[in-house]
This record gives sequence, structure tokens and C-alpha cells, in this order.
Amino acid sequence: MTGPALPASTVNRRIVLAARPHGEPNESHFRLEETRMPTAQQGEVLLRNRFLSLDPYMRGRMSAAKSYAEPVAIGDTMVGATVAEVVTSHHPDYRVGDSVVGFGGWQDFYTSNGNGLRKLDPQTAPVTTALGVLGMPGMTAYTGLLTIGRPKPGETVAVAAATGPVGSLVGQIAKLKGARAVGIAGGPKKCAYLTEHLGFDAAIDHRSESFADDLAAACPKGIDVYFENVGGAVFDAVLPLLNTFARLPVCGLVSGYSATDLPAGPDRIPLLMRAVLSKRLHLQGFIVWDFASQEAAFLDAVGGWLRDGRIRHREDIVDGLEAAPEAFAGLLKGRNFGKLIVKIA
Repeated sequence: MTGPALPASTVNRRIVLAARPHGEPNESHFRLEETRMPTAQQGEVLLRNRFLSLDPYMRGRMSAAKSYAEPVAIGDTMVGATVAEVVTSHHPDYRVGDSVVGFGGWQDFYTSNGNGLRKLDPQTAPVTTALGVLGMPGMTAYTGLLTIGRPKPGETVAVAAATGPVGSLVGQIAKLKGARAVGIAGGPKKCAYLTEHLGFDAAIDHRSESFADDLAAACPKGIDVYFENVGGAVFDAVLPLLNTFARLPVCGLVSGYSATDLPAGPDRIPLLMRAVLSKRLHLQGFIVWDFASQEAAFLDAVGGWLRDGRIRHREDIVDGLEAAPEAFAGLLKGRNFGKLIVKIA
């Protein structure tokens, strides 16, 4: 903690980046601070964060390496999407008690001029869905699969991290489009969830010693769409199974986010490039907001499927802002089961 103790009614707890990790992050890279609660000015709202989304991209924000977004500065509040409640409003579009989703970060309170906020209707769907299936992860799945993957009836769609908020929706949308869905996950429990609850055609345990052979057996006609969330050994097993003209939306490479050295073994880039050329692969990285214009279509389509019971989702909720660092470290190791959310208030 920093500074003198403050009355509870005026305290804003926040978790800041204390140090940049070299390798896997742990609790020593974060610091919990108490500061004064901010005050909403004219045209602003004061928001109390209720739920915080934890996502793999945050590992990249902890690094000073050049990327698609600016890193979090040492001593600054960690970034993150939040569901919040309006507690003070000097903005004509928001009333006290409104629920909104925005990027409030790892803290109790923040102010906003309304930019980047989206009102939520708790009667339509639980507000936590705005951080998962009806939020950034869900939109990542929807836009990446349909814009880049373009699955066709009868094709095989494989997805890594398949029980996560992105992968689970990728497979379910693939099924809705008439494709076969093959999920890759860690452990028998997660694999059973994919086939028994989400309707995947097959689920493969990447921790199994026979993983590559199991994946090949589940994809007898090869893979037409591979939605990449993980990279590493999973991609090594996928690569030889890719069909001619296969499409690969790449939205994450979580297996390497905390790497400190180059991968072991020979240079495999020539093997990859030969496959790209000979099989005419469409390999495209993307960030969800590349497709920001599709947000309304996403909310309409996935919201409808959710209300109709045609898709399912799972949340993994931990209690307390102070639990965020440990939960985030576990996320990068695959310990969560479903969309990881911190209940702040």
C-alpha cells in the first residue's frame, strides 16, 4: 500500500504494474495501491467497477516490446475491460445505476466522458456476458472465424484453447455453419465438456503423449480452418494436417507469451513457408478491432443464438480485486475453465 489510509468512501484501490516480467509473470510484478476516488467533472460519469475481465493479451501489455498497442507504464493501472455501474453522472446519456461495459482497468473506480462505453441491459443477458461471449472474446471468435476462416458445410474446423471464451464460440459457430468442429484442450475434463456440452464433434487433449496421432485420427479428411490461439507444439501437430487452401485466423500465441529464448530445435520457418506456398494457405493475423464495423452484427447474431439456446458459454469467476494477479498468472498456464472474470464488487 502507498500513502496514508483513506476513508472507505473515498478510496480507490488499484493494481498497478510494479515491474516488467522476464518470463512468466507472478504476483511480484503487480502492486496494490490505495488512492483517492476520482471525481466526475461536467460531461463525465463516475463508474464503480463490478467485474474485471482477465485476458491473455494483457501479458503483452506488461512488456516494453513494440506491439500493436502501447505497453502499460511502470506504476500505471493495469488495463482491462470491466463491467461497471454509474454512481455519479454529469453526462446526459447516462443515469445513476446504469450498467456499462468499458475499459476501466484493474481498479474500483474510474471516470469517463462516455467514449468507449456501451450500455448493458441486465434483462437481456447477464452483465458478465459483456466480458465474454457478448464481449471482446466473443467478437474475436465471430469476426475471425467468419471473415478469415470462412467455414463451409462439411469442412473441418479445428481450434486450440477450445474451452476458452474464444475457442468455445469458434467451435459452436462452426457447427452452426454446418462444419465439423474439432477442439484442442488441456485435460480429459475440458475435452469431455467440449463434446458433451458444446456439441463439438471431437476433442483432443494436447497434454497426451499421443496428441499428434489423436489429432490426425480426429481429422481424417484434414483441416480446412485452423483458428490459432496457442502456437507452439499444438501448431506443430496441426501443420501437416492442413488441406490445400486452408484458412488460418491467428488471434493468439499464448504458448510463447512468456518465452525468454527462441524455440528449441532446427529453424522451422522454411517448413512453414513451404506449406504456405505449396498448399496456398491463407495465414492472417488479426486484432479484433480490425473488424470494429462488425460489432453490431456480432451482437445481433450471437445475442440471438444465446437467447435461443443455440450456443452455450461458461464463466470462471474469482472473488476480489486482490486475487487478480494470481488468477492472471494461472490463466497463462491454462488453469481457468471458461471465461476468467474477477468479481470486484
